Amino acid sequence: MKQREPEAEKIIIPWKERIHALFRRYKYALLVVAAGIAMMVLPALTASEQQEPQQQSVQEVEFETKELEGRLEEALAQMDGVGEVQVVLTLRSGPSQVLAQDVKHSVREEQSESSQSTVVISRGSGNQEPVVIQQLSPQFQGALVICSGGNDPSVRLRVVEAVGALTGLGADKISVSKGK
Repeated sequence: MKQREPEAEKIIIPWKERIHALFRRYKYALLVVAAGIAMMVLPALTASEQQEPQQQSVQEVEFETKELEGRLEEALAQMDGVGEVQVVLTLRSGPSQVLAQDVKHSVREEQSESSQSTVVISRGSGNQEPVVIQQLSPQFQGALVICSGGNDPSVRLRVVEAVGALTGLGADKISVSKGK
């Protein structure tokens, strides 16, 4: 029979040595756990990196009327006889997107049912985005151009043609007036 060692004679192993011994014993299990954690964190990191360019592209698509008005003012001011110019544009509808739709039809005993759902792409980590088929430009309702040379018929004609070419508006929707 074995004799019991007295409490005082037990060797106390420092905590660092205990951790080192546990690590040596379970190093492969710890390696698998670390790899699993890395695989769980990696998609979240790549998803956040991918969202930044997508947000930039959405910002590029956004249409600002003030920006176009400013560009029109700069271009018209370069035309001979126009002088100082101010442009005001009104929108009928802003820019929009046509999204992909999944349509399901079912026929049962003289009854037909159909349902639509928007097609989405999963980007991982719970991020989903709709599939955009077409990006539609804004539709203008009218334009007002106030310029120094607005009383000259040839200047008015050139201004109407230029604004119509850039906005898609007809001559009846563009008003050119003389400014102060």
